Amino acid sequence: MADDFDKQTMANAYARWAPVYDLVFGKVFEQGRRASIEAAERIGGRILDVGVGTGISLPDYSRSNRIVGVDYSEPMLRKARERVIEHKLDNVECVAVMDAKHLGFPDNSFDVVVAQYVITAVPEPEATLDEFARVLKPGGEIVLVNHIGAESGPRRVFELCFSPIARRLGWRPEFPWARLARWAEGYGAQLIERRPMPPMGHFSLIRFGKPARSAG
Repeated sequence: MADDFDKQTMANAYARWAPVYDLVFGKVFEQGRRASIEAAERIGGRILDVGVGTGISLPDYSRSNRIVGVDYSEPMLRKARERVIEHKLDNVECVAVMDAKHLGFPDNSFDVVVAQYVITAVPEPEATLDEFARVLKPGGEIVLVNHIGAESGPRRVFELCFSPIARRLGWRPEFPWARLARWAEGYGAQLIERRPMPPMGHFSLIRFGKPARSAG
């Protein structure tokens, strides 16, 4: 399902955020980042971090895991590369500019795919999840941290009203859980976990398991 949230909007938004992203969002998103890394490292191995951005999460991964980071924003990745050098992260194989919907990796390349605050910021979330599943090994996990829109009440009204501004900033505040649930059912992915994350439970940690025998 596509909508009017296009790649250029996203690229422009994150180019603007690059110089101040860590300062503005570092602490706000810290618990979600750490929770997603902890979930990924329960499996470990070769981990793909999609939407790695400035690489703020890279030093938190255990050196025993091999990490590949990709992002659509070159300005964000410049900071990620600087961080890899600064922290001597020899477990990071590479960080590269890449479209999350068209990942340049063979099928079954990774044990875990992590996407922190990404899936509501791409033009085609379902096609992007398909691509995550393609590069994931059978039995592996997709680990998401994202804002999920309220289904009713005052927060739902606010999200709908705020949506036009939020899209220019690079995200969809009204994104519904039903889209993820429909994708999982259609693909055959197993929902392993869904739990609220700070601040105030507005975000969720979501884990999907790829069938041990690939669905496609």
